[in-house]
Amino acid sequence: MHAMWRGSVSFGLVNIPVRLYKATETGGIHFRQLHRTCRTPISYRKFCPRCQVEVSQDEIVRGFEYAKGEFVVVEDDDLAAFQGRRGETIDLVQFADAGEIDPVMFQGAYYLAPEASGKKAYRLLWQALRASGRVGVARMTLRSAESLALVRASEADGNVLVVHALAWPEDVRSTGELPYVREAVEIDANELEVAETLIRQLTKPFVPNEYRDESRARLEAWIAERRGEAGTERPGAPASGEVVDLMEALKKSLQLAKQAEKPQESKRKKRKTS
Repeated sequence: MHAMWRGSVSFGLVNIPVRLYKATETGGIHFRQLHRTCRTPISYRKFCPRCQVEVSQDEIVRGFEYAKGEFVVVEDDDLAAFQGRRGETIDLVQFADAGEIDPVMFQGAYYLAPEASGKKAYRLLWQALRASGRVGVARMTLRSAESLALVRASEADGNVLVVHALAWPEDVRSTGELPYVREAVEIDANELEVAETLIRQLTKPFVPNEYRDESRARLEAWIAERRGEAGTERPGAPASGEVVDLMEALKKSLQLAKQAEKPQESKRKKRKTS
């Protein structure tokens, strides 16, 4: 696994040397754009329309457009001056209960691993976070941008510190402009009872490996067939229907959930008797 970043976690007067790793990969199938006639991948040039020349990377600078066609040039040194040392540290500035942080703020997830010289301090922070039941709130810099972050102790797949980049509060959109969500709607008591029963029926421990990207699997299978056949038929889209009667749909959903639960119950009984 390739480290994105090497620096330190600042915890009071303690500095823990660490490496930062991306916790997730970009899934899905990636396509290239081709020229339909010859199936050659399309190339893209960095071209200046004013000078009518192709531009090399070392001739390109950042620019902030403050008015139409008017720019302030921002060099790498300018950005570094504003970031200071934050490009090398994750500064823990406070601790809080995880439930106080709205999940809508959560962005990318990252793993922290210690350098050899920081193993003990890393484990100390992990154990302290786990024992307290709290998470750390920090400032860090990723891809030249300062970010708010959450640091937590994870016991899943190893005792590791996990960092979640957080959106700044001013970047979280208000729900005020969403249609209908604040409109008062009268809910039938029977419908609510059936909905709550359905939720209870479908409640079970979350096991991530029980889920897979079925659309990707179908597309991968189709592509594999397409490689050997000239006219493979496209797979049909999953059927979908409009819900007309809410109560009827809830009852049918509850019935299906109970039917799905029966094989699981018989398996559990067999395990007990064996």
